Amino acid sequence: MNRKQTGFTLIEMMIVVAIIGILAAIAIPNYQDYVRKSRRTDGVTAISTVQQAQEKWRANNVSYSENFGTAGLNLVTTGGATVTTFPSSENFYDLVVTTGTATGTGYTLVATAKGKQTSDTNCQKLILTVTNGNAVRTSQNASGTTATSGCW
Repeated sequence: MNRKQTGFTLIEMMIVVAIIGILAAIAIPNYQDYVRKSRRTDGVTAISTVQQAQEKWRANNVSYSENFGTAGLNLVTTGGATVTTFPSSENFYDLVVTTGTATGTGYTLVATAKGKQTSDTNCQKLILTVTNGNAVRTSQNASGTTATSGCW
């Protein structure tokens, strides 16, 4: 009596597992990179929010503000306290604003990655420098040098 065996051999199963492993090794880093890039929009959005608030402030005052709180840009509820750090809406970046000149004609806004976003070593800081209404966007990597394009 001849029985026909059905099923998979151990070799066939090992080949399937190896193929799945190779696909995962390619897909997971690409997915993580995509997630880091998508989180950058949180920093860019926060910078845009502060930039709009700064322009509104400057239209009503003689200089730009260094205060995110109710005594300044009114972006956080602080009861009038001086606030120098402003978290982004998704909490992946902290923003700090400093005035650029003594006359208040400019400022620098730095969004620094925090939490899970610190794994984005290529774009650790998003920097907006405004001087006399002209905005320049730059970025820095984890070592503090100018980052490659694509951060903004």
